[in-house]
Amino acid sequence: MIVAFSITPLGVGESVGEYVAEAVRVVRESGLPNRTDAMFTSVEGEWDEVMDVVKRAVDAVAARSPRVSLVLKADVREGVVDGLTTKVEAVERHLSETS
Repeated sequence: MIVAFSITPLGVGESVGEYVAEAVRVVRESGLPNRTDAMFTSVEGEWDEVMDVVKRAVDAVAARSPRVSLVLKADVREGVVDGLTTKVEAVERHLSETS
């Protein structure tokens, strides 16, 4: 499965980068395939391991923030390996065919 999620600390002021970095650190240290962009962090793996990483990332932010908002989107699909890369490659391939 691939999970794209965004964790936002609430009640800590306007700049939240240092709090978000704590969540991203948890994801990167998990060893699971992952990517972070301006809006979401995506992580790929089996259900239990991915959800464990998301929970630990939320807990890391909650340890420093009085309230946490979590937005999560999941693509649950058996048998897909390296979906973080292959899904993007498929879109790029279609874009190059129409150019």
